[in-house]
Amino acid sequence: MDQMDGAARGRGMTRRSVLALGGAALVAGCDNGVGSPGGFVIDQRVDRTLAFMTESYPAAVSLRDKSAGLLVMPLVTEAAVVAGGSYGRGALVIDDAKVDYYSASQASVGLQIGAQQYAHVLFFLTEGALREFRTSSGWAAGADLEYAWNDRGVSAGADTVTIFSPVVATVFGQSGALAAASIEGTKYSRIIP
Repeated sequence: MDQMDGAARGRGMTRRSVLALGGAALVAGCDNGVGSPGGFVIDQRVDRTLAFMTESYPAAVSLRDKSAGLLVMPLVTEAAVVAGGSYGRGALVIDDAKVDYYSASQASVGLQIGAQQYAHVLFFLTEGALREFRTSSGWAAGADLEYAWNDRGVSAGADTVTIFSPVVATVFGQSGALAAASIEGTKYSRIIP
């Protein structure tokens, strides 16, 4: 065993890098829109996600109406075996038009195992927050991000949250074996599908 570990280290491979590669392979193997024909598939998924969200979570309608723009990530796939990651693609919607496409990616290390998929939407409630997002070279969701409701549809005071927060997040449609979805630390980058 020690000889194998020494040989792997000699080639630059450690257990951690092998686990990270395994987590990346799990994410890449899931249907997250990678390789889709242009923006057409993303557009369809964004439309279905918005329809589902407004039907399932009535508070979303008032948030949508107050927003300068929405970043809709219809399908984010997250997988972890100690080291993990998530990836998804979506679109920025302004005045009901899809104006840009974005990827969402996140890496994590810690005691975790499993996989899940979920959708999330970022509501940019001010023009300034939307402008900052669009002009950044890679915007990251911070710990100060406010959540309007959880995946069970329980409101976390969406009306109160919008008074204090320029960006509000929703995470919904979770399925899989990981305990909870969080977008804290997720990096968003503009892409050409």
